[in-house]
Amino acid sequence: MTQQTKYKRVLLKLSGEALMGKDAFGINRDTIMQIVGQVKEIVDLGVQVGVVVGGGNIFRGVSAQAGSMDRATADYMGMMATVMNALALKDAFESLGLKARVQSALSMQQIAETYARPKAIQYLEEGKVVIFAAGTGNPFFTTDTAAALRGAEMNCDVMLKATNVDGMYTADPKKDPSATRYETITFDEAIEKNLKVMDATAFTLCRERKLNIVVFGIAKEGALKRVVSGEDEGTLVHC
Repeated sequence: MTQQTKYKRVLLKLSGEALMGKDAFGINRDTIMQIVGQVKEIVDLGVQVGVVVGGGNIFRGVSAQAGSMDRATADYMGMMATVMNALALKDAFESLGLKARVQSALSMQQIAETYARPKAIQYLEEGKVVIFAAGTGNPFFTTDTAAALRGAEMNCDVMLKATNVDGMYTADPKKDPSATRYETITFDEAIEKNLKVMDATAFTLCRERKLNIVVFGIAKEGALKRVVSGEDEGTLVHC
């Protein structure tokens, strides 16, 4: 860890929607390059980065797209969507000269390694970005839960949840101009105020493992670097 950074190893949670930019669906190349450019900034500082990405820009098991489809089948389709996003991220990282590996919770050896904790930790220690795809590999669990699980397994210092707003607010800042951003908030306070940081399973796992969460806006240039440098960026959810 360098003197410039607060965290040595982080788990970055990206939603699939974060890759869309202003498009209606799919992957926007300019947006994905902006995101990986921010990741490169912190890797260059010596921070080890794992990434969990969702698949909502392509298919989400609980979406209207799934209709009356069997939930487990729909969730597996959503997991495969995350693999597509993970491959796109890997390609974007490598175009910037970063070494990246995709590990999938579902076995698909032709395109991604099967998730293996010791190998993932080795890659992180070597300075490679590890992209964890296919969620937990099980239906009925979200990619938020996968992020909490991988963050705990990788012994990460913090989970960084990238969103389309620059933190957690007292009210919806788009609807209430008087809403103020929380700089820090405890897990208990977030529950009491019914602030939807992430789904309950993921939130409970982070709380139990004392894995703090920083909620921040990935669209803000340099935001990720400011977070890992310990600056006042986003909202820190802590024990």
